[in-house]
Amino acid sequence: MSVKYKRIVLKLSGEALAGEHGFGINPPVIANIANQIKKVQQLGVQIAIVCGGGNIWRGETGAELGMERAQADYMGMLATVMNGLALQDGLEKVGVSTRVQTSIEMRQIAEPYIRRKAIRHLEKGRVVIFSGGTGSPYFSTDTTSVLRAAEIGADVILMAKNGVDGVYSSDPQKDPAAVKYQELTQLEVINKKLGVMDSTASSLSMDNDIPLVVFNLNEADNILRVVQGESIGTTIQGGK
Repeated sequence: MSVKYKRIVLKLSGEALAGEHGFGINPPVIANIANQIKKVQQLGVQIAIVCGGGNIWRGETGAELGMERAQADYMGMLATVMNGLALQDGLEKVGVSTRVQTSIEMRQIAEPYIRRKAIRHLEKGRVVIFSGGTGSPYFSTDTTSVLRAAEIGADVILMAKNGVDGVYSSDPQKDPAAVKYQELTQLEVINKKLGVMDSTASSLSMDNDIPLVVFNLNEADNILRVVQGESIGTTIQGGK
């Protein structure tokens, strides 16, 4: 069975791990994601994952409530580590070998992020979960996913959304006239202010020519379908 992408970065939002609950970690959802990832891994695709942390804590929300921004962001980074460990548990329960690497060192539970080591794990068929964001405040996990994709030479970033099947001209839940885009460039995303990723992540993707596919995680085997080259969701070309 042929695949379009050989090495991918899968970006999972924290909300995707919470499922219908909207908060916390939902074990059945983790199990479903793990089974989808296993099918992709069995095709020989090298998989790295970046987890968000919004199901537990958002740094921006903390800052809006009066917390010092850097402190709030560090708490958000720790939330992504919790999600990464939960995902690791789910993957290993279905027989997928994994490694969690964190940008903030915590030796008892995960490896520190080392680029060459991460690539070696991928070459050995292990799924690598990047947690802890970039390790610095003021940067989102969207930016982390683009940064790690550039560092490990990934072919694409797969942005799995919770119930959203692509990029629209406006919010389809509020605007019945919203139009779904099949293809875009990162420059169009920035100019149209479509909010797919924050501007830092979009600019980094554009500068490093890393394509992005936005798709609905909740439909069965969508990760597999994207990797095989099916035209689902919205494809955003990395360049201008």
